[in-house]
Order: sequence, then C-alpha cells, then structure tokens
Amino acid sequence: MENGTRLEIKTKKGDSFTGILMPSSDPKIISLKLDSGYNIGLDKKNIKEIKEKAKEKEQEIKTKEEKTEINPKLKTITILHTGGTVASKVNYKTGAVAPGFNPQDILNMFPELGSIANIKSRLVKNMFSGDMRFSHHNLIAKEIEKEIRSGVDGIIVTHGTDTLAFTAAALTFALENLTRPVLLVGAQRSSDRPSSDAALNLICAVQFIAHTEFNEVGICMHANSADDACVILPSLRTKKLHSSRRDAFKSINTLSIAKVTREGKIEFLEQYHKKEHKEKLKLKLFNEKLKIGVLKAHPNLCKEEIKMFAKFDGLIIEGTGLGHISVNHIDELTKENALILKEITLLSKKIPVVMITQCIFGRVNMNIYQYGRELQKAGVLGNLNDLTFETAFIKLAWILSNVKKTEVREAMMKDVRGENSKRIVYEENNDVE
Repeated sequence: MENGTRLEIKTKKGDSFTGILMPSSDPKIISLKLDSGYNIGLDKKNIKEIKEKAKEKEQEIKTKEEKTEINPKLKTITILHTGGTVASKVNYKTGAVAPGFNPQDILNMFPELGSIANIKSRLVKNMFSGDMRFSHHNLIAKEIEKEIRSGVDGIIVTHGTDTLAFTAAALTFALENLTRPVLLVGAQRSSDRPSSDAALNLICAVQFIAHTEFNEVGICMHANSADDACVILPSLRTKKLHSSRRDAFKSINTLSIAKVTREGKIEFLEQYHKKEHKEKLKLKLFNEKLKIGVLKAHPNLCKEEIKMFAKFDGLIIEGTGLGHISVNHIDELTKENALILKEITLLSKKIPVVMITQCIFGRVNMNIYQYGRELQKAGVLGNLNDLTFETAFIKLAWILSNVKKTEVREAMMKDVRGENSKRIVYEENNDVE
C-alpha cells in the first residue's frame, strides 16, 4: 500500500482506526493520520484486519502566475517566514509538513487576509527556532530593514515558538528608531491539526497592523485556550509558559498591549501612544562570535561551575528569590560557598556578570539579604531589574556588541528599550506593586 492510502484498521482488541497511511521509521509499525488530525502508530502484530478505502487525493495549491492585485485602500504587509508551521500543509506521501511561502499560497490558505490587507510573502529561513543564533537575528533584522525601505506598512515574522521571545527581544534592540509595526507570529500546533492556532494568530496579526498605528516590535499569539481572540504581547516582557497550550505566551510584570479578534475588533488593554522617532531607522546588530553563559542557582553549587565561564564574554545568573546564589560561609558545611564568592569576584573583574531571578514574576533586590549585598560587592550587576531571562540574555549580548568595553556595566543597568518595568503589574487581577 502506498503512503496516502486511506485505511480502516481493526485491532485484535476490537479497536477500529480510520486514517491516511503515513511513512513509518519502524517497519513493525503502521503509522496513520487520523481524521482528528493526530497521528497514531499501530503495532502490526496487534492488527486483525486492514481494509483499503479510497486513496486520499493530494490537494495541490495552484499558484497563479499573475501578480496579486494591489488595493490602494488597504495597507501592505510583508510576511517574512523563518519557519513553516504557520503557512503549511501536509504532504501525505512524505508525512512532512510542506510550507507554502508565496503570496498566492498564503491567500489560498487564509483567503480572508486579502480583504484585510495587501499581502506580500517570502522565505527568509525555514528552520526550527531552537537552531537560531545571533547571526539569524541579524539576518531577520536586515530583511525587515529592506521591507521598511521598500515602503510596506508593516511586517509579520513567522517563527517557531521555542525561542520566539529571544528573537522578539533581539529585534527590539537591533531595530533602533523603528517606524513600522513588526509582529512575530508562531503556532503551538501545526496547521494540519484541527486544533491548530496558526490561522487565528496570523489573521489577528494582520488585523492589528491594518487597523492601528502601532509601530513597535510585538508578539501575536492566542489569548486563551479557545479560538476566539489573540493578544498582542510586549516584545521584551513575554515568556512561553506552557509546552503545548495555544495560550502558552504571557506578558510578565506588565499588561498585554491589546486583544484582537478574527473580525478585527481591537481592545487596547492599556493606553497606547505611537512612538515618534526623529531619526531614521538604524540597525545595531549583534556580534555573532559572542559567548554568553547562563548559570542557574541550585543547592550544592560548586566553584568549578563559576570557573567554567572564564573564557566567556558575559554571564547571566538565574538566582533564587530576590537574586541570590550560595555565597554565605556560615559553618563547616558551607566552606564551598566562600570559594564560590571568590570565583564570582574574580570573574566579575573580567566579564559582566548579571543577576536575574528564577522567579517568573517580581524583580531582583540584592539589598535585603546578606548574600545579596556580598554579590553586589563582588561586582554582580542587575540589582532592582525585573528582566525576563530571554531579555536579559539578549540585552547583555546587544550591549557587548554595541557599547565600548568601559561603558558596558553602566549601559547594562540603564533602561534602553523599556525592558525594565517601572511598576510590576499582574495581568490576571491587575494588582500593582
């Protein structure tokens, strides 16, 4: 039987499954794509009966050769693709999700977009977001600059969700004096699944650009587990908090920017003012050779864990609580802590060491407890910041790439792009600290 054949399979236990035959890496397993959109693997030795049904026809998307007509009354939006989840369909012969990146593909898959904006679309990279490096952040920033100079009204970047928050932060720092909206859009569930969030996320992003004066970097993802609205999230204050839920992305220590429906109803969740820039867009890119280390505080830390970063350019420490790490020598059992403090002191003289908190919400305060004060004396930066890990990592890399070595410590403590919150807001109940 060829891949793409529709089958009904009955097992010896009496279960029945109907779906499309997909490639299997194990010859003992039959892989089916069920009508629900999910895949299932069935052990051949447990199969009682296989019935072949009508062969599934591949639905090819025919791309028109003529140019898509431009409606002068609508804004023009470019979709830059770095991953194929949003604009994709399943190839039943290969089992792979095949992307469609040109404008007509996009309009065929999401026809309502044509009534909202003029859509341009092209591929930048087709890759897993977990493979992103500083060089890719630079590449995307350069492509955005090209589109802005061409005169488009906004840009959407499709991106894998795993490192989407890093790229959002990177673009925010790299694109100085941004005059057009840039929205990053991902999908938690691939577009071949009925529960996919791809379509709504993309449609809401287009609606938001088409009907607002927003001119910053933002993120557009599901507002909740339903399929009724998306939120526009701040690029420097957002984290992915769930591995698979459609509403995995949440704003941290601040409110989301706006809520958007498929029909284009937009509700700003806090007062928004368009940012005015007197100077032209300027790219401030990343040094692609930088090595930024990450150390997570934990019990039984040892000095060797600090030493290993001696040849790095910078270090982020995810401290416990208010920004702590084991440096107090209080008895015979904590001698190692004194050695850890010594190594941190030596390291801080060589490279910037920045403290953030492992906690999702709240800010660092190294003024309260003894080991916080000791860390400040040792040269650790970051007191009173509330940076997310993603933003702290990207900010340190960007500072090291664009600031003189003698000014790095001072620049790291400044608020450059609004990355530090003046007040802590919990979005669920709007409590303020």
